[in-house]
Amino acid sequence: MENLSSKRFKRNFVDTFPGDDSGDLHPRQTPGVLYSKAVPTAVRKPELVAWSAELADSLGMANPNPDDIQILGGNLITSTMYPYAACYAGHQFGNWAGQLGDGRAITLGEWENPNGNIWELQLKGAGPTAYSRRADGRAVLRSSVREYLMSEAMHYLGIPTTRALALVTTSDMVTRDMFYDGRAADEPGAIVMRTAKSFLRFGNFEMLAARDEIDNLTQLVNWTIERFYPHIDGDEKVLRWFGEVVERTATMIVEWLRVGFVHGVMNTDNMSVLGLTIDYGPFSFLDNYDPDFTPNTTDLPGKRYAFGKQANVAYWNLSRLASALVPLISDTAQLESELRRYEDFYWSKYYAMMANKLGLDGINNDEDVKLVGEFETVLATIQPDMTIFYQLLIDLPIELATEEEMLNFFRSSLYGDPEPTDATQLYTLITSYQARLRANTCTREDSLLRMRKANPRFILRNYLLHMAIEELQRGENNLFLKLQQALQDPYSKSHDEFFAIRPDWATQQAGCSMLSCSS
Repeated sequence: MENLSSKRFKRNFVDTFPGDDSGDLHPRQTPGVLYSKAVPTAVRKPELVAWSAELADSLGMANPNPDDIQILGGNLITSTMYPYAACYAGHQFGNWAGQLGDGRAITLGEWENPNGNIWELQLKGAGPTAYSRRADGRAVLRSSVREYLMSEAMHYLGIPTTRALALVTTSDMVTRDMFYDGRAADEPGAIVMRTAKSFLRFGNFEMLAARDEIDNLTQLVNWTIERFYPHIDGDEKVLRWFGEVVERTATMIVEWLRVGFVHGVMNTDNMSVLGLTIDYGPFSFLDNYDPDFTPNTTDLPGKRYAFGKQANVAYWNLSRLASALVPLISDTAQLESELRRYEDFYWSKYYAMMANKLGLDGINNDEDVKLVGEFETVLATIQPDMTIFYQLLIDLPIELATEEEMLNFFRSSLYGDPEPTDATQLYTLITSYQARLRANTCTREDSLLRMRKANPRFILRNYLLHMAIEELQRGENNLFLKLQQALQDPYSKSHDEFFAIRPDWATQQAGCSMLSCSS
């Protein structure tokens, strides 16, 4: 086990690509380079709030000593680190935004674990970079707690994601206008150390293509393939690589839908070429099942990034990545063909996922497809709590004789009494579903096992995060620690104190129902 402060870091990325070594933190355009050196700006007194011990163990990293905590706060850089901010671009809310880059994230270096795997370590909220534009590069406790807990929650749910290693407070105050409505206020500052094999985004490639830096684009694509897709080679490796990015993206989206996750800001600069969930901001899990729900105030009124639109947005984002790769592929028809495979990937993965959620032996015919569609329609109409509804479905009796019995069975998942016609529609659906269960070729035990693996019992609801953040701001960490424990075991009944629908007070509470990109 090694400490952050004594580890010899690798620096493959900065040694491979051109960068701006000046260390100038003034906002500017940086053509011709893929990164700019960015030494973190010191804070008054970093204090450790949370440490992901399981992640640290997998990295071969020792518990933090005092020097390590100074590193986590951005106050200490060792001789083998090379802190930098990456340069990338992106389409934001469907519009080309030009150069963006790491505005409040600074990569310290590459950590090699005992198995020889390389992980990028990055501080979020450690001060300005060349890409901070008009911002200060800082993060507040509110947003940092959300990123720390949610990235770990997603990991334990089995969803591809970046990870969070540590959370520190800074003892400094940071001014934020939470909803961009002119009501700025001081909030406690914090920094998250997050890690991934790479934070490369669609936008890294878009930036180079937009600047016509074809040599840099070629080098970045080749490096990405060699480092993260080493099984791909041959004359058509760029095409094959893009095809795998398409499939990984489809996998990620289906996993989001499985647990009711809404990212909230699916810009192309927030899309990972490794198929990871990246950049946790105005995210949410669904409480009531509403396909049109978006937690992001910036996404109103169009709701581009609503829960039910995420699959289509992912396809559109992939089309932007494909456009960036056009200079490297002579036959663009083949590129378009790989892009169109997204639909097949998505639907095959989606129906396999829904079969598991419903405990079926598969989605085997048109009638099964129709049944899945009816579940989507009825749930969107009645809007039960998604998590609790599917948990109740696991324990559904083989026979429910009357509509009233059925309604009483699902009562604890409902946010209100459904209209009589809607209740009848639910009863008809459940009756059809029970008949389909009886036709399963798998055993009932196997069916239940599939459902328990596919349907989480604990999700990190926004109102719970909101309550934990308020407690931390008062100097208490009881709820934070409980949530940190519960998220590590989301499929069991071990933490049923949190198994309840969203309380009424949270429906319109800022930070619970609606958030902003500063969240």
